[in-house]
Amino acid sequence: MKKLIQDSLDKAISYEKYNELFQRLVDQGKTTGEITPDKINYTKLNYSRSKRLDKTIKLSEEQIASFKDLSSKQTWLVITEPWCGDAAQSLPYFNKIASISDNIDLKIVLRDEHLELMDSFLTYGSRSIPKLIIIDQNLEVIAHWGPRSKAATKLVDDYVQEYDIIDDQLKTNLQLWYNKNKGEAIVCELQELICSQKPSEVF
Repeated sequence: MKKLIQDSLDKAISYEKYNELFQRLVDQGKTTGEITPDKINYTKLNYSRSKRLDKTIKLSEEQIASFKDLSSKQTWLVITEPWCGDAAQSLPYFNKIASISDNIDLKIVLRDEHLELMDSFLTYGSRSIPKLIIIDQNLEVIAHWGPRSKAATKLVDDYVQEYDIIDDQLKTNLQLWYNKNKGEAIVCELQELICSQKPSEVF
């Protein structure tokens, strides 16, 4: 696992570089991985949403303090793709947290270029993204999170259980939930995650 983590980190990019890639894809009408009209449209929409969040995210003083108080360095390695709607809602928060802590280094890899890493962090057997892997200085996995908060996951699971489908209405419901929640579920779970520091804890 350590070699896989190190190999992935060697190829990872910063949030700034990821956004440069994001913008190029939007400007060129492209996306990553398997190219479909839907994924191209989602990439454009996600870029707009993530840039808006970058400008509007605000953390409470208590939240800021909890992340600043980290006593040892961590790398937050995120597996994602620009077409992923859940990633557009969470990556800006990962970056905001990393920007206020000297002990968090945020790195990003694309899922379809790192399937071996992805397959080590499946969610119920699925390559669901985004996936945040928190790594210590010895390349040990402290914890991992994703692809959504508990509350967002429940919303999706309840809908699928009732209607047995993932459709546009579910995506609309989820987006409305994200808009209303304003990242609180994500930030609170990450607070709990880094404070507990329990090996391989999953949220």
